[in-house]
Amino acid sequence: MTHAESNDNRVRFYRTQRGWSQAELAIKAGISRTAVTAIEGRRLVPSVAAALGLAAALSVTVEELFGQRDAAIAEPVWAWQGAASRQFWRADIGERSVRYPASSLPMLTPLPDDASLGLAAKPDETLVIACCDPAAGLLASQFASATGMRLLVLPLSSRQALEMLREGTVHMAGLHLETRDTPDRNAHVVREFLGIDHQLVRIARWQEGIALAPTAKLRSLRAVTNARLTWVGREAGSGARQCMDRLLGERAAPRRLARNHRGVTEAVRSGWADAGVCVQLASAEAGLDFLSVQEEAYDLCFPTSLADDRRIKAFLGVVRSTAYRKLLGELPGYDNSETGSVRGADMK
Repeated sequence: MTHAESNDNRVRFYRTQRGWSQAELAIKAGISRTAVTAIEGRRLVPSVAAALGLAAALSVTVEELFGQRDAAIAEPVWAWQGAASRQFWRADIGERSVRYPASSLPMLTPLPDDASLGLAAKPDETLVIACCDPAAGLLASQFASATGMRLLVLPLSSRQALEMLREGTVHMAGLHLETRDTPDRNAHVVREFLGIDHQLVRIARWQEGIALAPTAKLRSLRAVTNARLTWVGREAGSGARQCMDRLLGERAAPRRLARNHRGVTEAVRSGWADAGVCVQLASAEAGLDFLSVQEEAYDLCFPTSLADDRRIKAFLGVVRSTAYRKLLGELPGYDNSETGSVRGADMK
């Protein structure tokens, strides 16, 4: 291998897409981890053998890794299969331009990109997060006000958000699978699902529990679990489903499912269900009674390869700001004492 000042390569992009660490790629390609680090950092030009090994390990061509950008890579992609819409939002993620159909309904919905009307925002100034935080709209507003950039929030469960991050179609994914009884659970899930080359930023600790209509007049968890109630559930892999499984034990999961926390409270408020699991904020917004079951740690994770992205840096600055932390701390059930702390997925 020979040194060079620069070297156009997309090794890091393809590696993080697959959720591999540098060490894992090194083993698969038959080279050292130091070499992978140097190649990704454009401090080393790979030999022919190393280039072939990397391409074979990543299931791409050498040209896709080190040559001119392939047309398939440059072509915009939709965030999910089968999506096609005349109105959409755009964001640059790694080497790709990703489109999000306007029908995806982010929690805070700016106007879709429309160059003909002068409304098109710059894709490289758009940050995309997948999460189920009902207060994410507040964060999006703070981000826009403080940075002049745009934050799109896709309302998805913890597992769905991690899947999108693994596919490289969002910058950050939210998860709240960690409780006082299961410390480090968020980082463990990220390591298992995405690999160690990721970081987690703590947004809050919040209360997850049962939303009930005031007319139910149930005041304890025992009374709730003993009562004959119609429950609205959440999909497998969500933090709320984890909480419900812990609460109801061996009982069959509810057949009626809501897509998010506010969907749970709307089902209870409208009389479609008697009870459901959600975060305290969503229950308070709907005017429902709330019984706390557990405190959870809510984190957003992102690939370490994006740590120097100016949108991520700006986002961390907003999350750590006094203004945002104050607003967050005033929300029902949110604890902001750890807000803004960052740790690697490989740290315990």
